[in-house]
Amino acid sequence: MSISEFDLIDRYVAGATAGRDDVALGIGDDCALLRPPPGQILAVSVDTLVAGRHFFPNVDPESLGHKSLAVNLSDLAAMGATPAWATLALTMPTADEHWLEAFMAGFSALAAEHRVQLVGGDTTRGPLSVSVQVHGFVAAEAALRRSGGQIGDWLFVSGTLGDAALALRQVHDGEVGRVQKQRLERPIPRVALGILLRRFASAAIDVSDGLVSDLGHLCHASGVGACLALSNLPLSNAVATACANGDWELPLAGGDDYELLFSVPPDRVGAMRAACAEAGHRVSAVGRFIDDSGIRLIYPDGNESKEVPGGFDHFRD
Repeated sequence: MSISEFDLIDRYVAGATAGRDDVALGIGDDCALLRPPPGQILAVSVDTLVAGRHFFPNVDPESLGHKSLAVNLSDLAAMGATPAWATLALTMPTADEHWLEAFMAGFSALAAEHRVQLVGGDTTRGPLSVSVQVHGFVAAEAALRRSGGQIGDWLFVSGTLGDAALALRQVHDGEVGRVQKQRLERPIPRVALGILLRRFASAAIDVSDGLVSDLGHLCHASGVGACLALSNLPLSNAVATACANGDWELPLAGGDDYELLFSVPPDRVGAMRAACAEAGHRVSAVGRFIDDSGIRLIYPDGNESKEVPGGFDHFRD
């Protein structure tokens, strides 16, 4: 006997996340009724993940549930926002209860970690795709933006770069490393770091389409150029080995890192480093904003180049 859309929602979705006091009405009506806190503005982001484009059709559904929320929380992190609510639109080829149960387990575990309540959405039949919208809070004057960078600001990035892209390569070779698989399928949204950076950063973005591509967005919004010291990029041993062989595409253009790239005025760098060290956040200085156009790459041998690899683009062949 087939299960209905509403039975799926009631059984696997409606109670998947813990309630919040600021939700007057959640799943079950035509709209959710929500109470933003006084003195805060609402930060909203939405991402769609499509089978065969963003993930392999046979991906572990629990990992996909995690990632579908994580990539959106990463956007909130880049704005310094505190997560609160989410909506989920899920398109599935069939009403596969085992798949949905696993998917919601991954989604719900990450939601619990960040106190996110699922407040609505939709389920429908069709090619497998997942759309998640997240909502968070931040004081208007504290929100991080892409446009606040100034010439002379230091550039920092969290975590390490290039492992998710390396995992995609390894899939085609038939053997994916444990670290690379984890970085691709279960990225860690740097929410706590984003909130901390409200005190220090002048501009920020999450690295989703590749370091150089996303740095280009910061430069464009802030009206500056940038200089990147490639020897300072934070790399795992596996990615560092590829770079040592001259392959810098993984950390520069690979994408799917979901780390934070941010700028800090020179007089705040020391305090920012100390605060990050105390909180356990790994951040690395990778360059500066400069009075120039474009992005200048400085290679470990001292050579400089403005020839930069492009990042991910949905509509580029």
